Amino acid sequence: MDVWLVDLSLSLDQLDHCAQVLDRAERERADRFLRPVDRARFIASHAALRLVLAEARGCTSSEIRLSTQAAGKPQLSEPTGSPLEFNLSHSAARALIGLAGSATIGVDIEQIRPIPDAVRIARMHFAPDEAAALAKLSPDAIEATFFGLWTRKEAVVKALGTGLSLPLDRFSVTLPPAAPRLLRDCTGWTLAAIEAGAGYAATVAVRTDAAAIRHHTLPPGWPDRLT
Repeated sequence: MDVWLVDLSLSLDQLDHCAQVLDRAERERADRFLRPVDRARFIASHAALRLVLAEARGCTSSEIRLSTQAAGKPQLSEPTGSPLEFNLSHSAARALIGLAGSATIGVDIEQIRPIPDAVRIARMHFAPDEAAALAKLSPDAIEATFFGLWTRKEAVVKALGTGLSLPLDRFSVTLPPAAPRLLRDCTGWTLAAIEAGAGYAATVAVRTDAAAIRHHTLPPGWPDRLT
C-alpha cells in the first residue's frame, strides 16, 4: 500500500501543464469553482493523481480513464492488469493519494484551522464516546485533535465507498495522539497516521489486516513528469 503527499503550490506554467492532462469531465468540474485558488488546487490534485496512476500502470497521464462508482468513489474505468484501488484527498496546499492492490483504500487530509465550535460539531456528527473524549481536552488541544479525528473517520468512510450512507456517528476511532484504529469491528482494517507537515492532519485506511504502508512525496517539479 502506497501513499503520496503532494505539494499543490505550483507556478502558472505548471498549472497549465496539469490542466492539459485532465479529461473533459475534470475540466468542467474545475470550471465550476468560483475561487481561482480552489480551481487551481482541484486541477493540480487531479493531475497528481493521474501521474501516480499512470506510473503504476505504465502509461501516460492523459491515457488514464476514470469513472465514478454508484456511491461517488472514483475508479479506473478501463482496468487492465492487476487490480488497482486508489483514493484522493486535498486540503489547502496539500494533497494525499492512496494506492493499493485489490484492497479498498481511503485517505483524508485536512488543514488544521481555527474551529471554535469543534465540540458542538463533534456532538452533532461523531459517535458519543468520541465527542465526550474531545470535550475533556484542554482548549489548546481541541482543534488539532478534532481534525486528526475527522481524517480518521473520513478515511474509513472513503475506503468503504459508502459516502453519506454511513453516518460518522455509527462507528468510533481512537483520538490522537493515540495510534489510529477502529474501536469496534476493528478486524480487517489498517489505519495509519500520515505525516503531512506542520498544520495538517492526515490518515490512510485500508480494508485489510496489518497492511504495510509505504510513504512517498512527489518531488518539486512533479508536473514536468506529466505526459
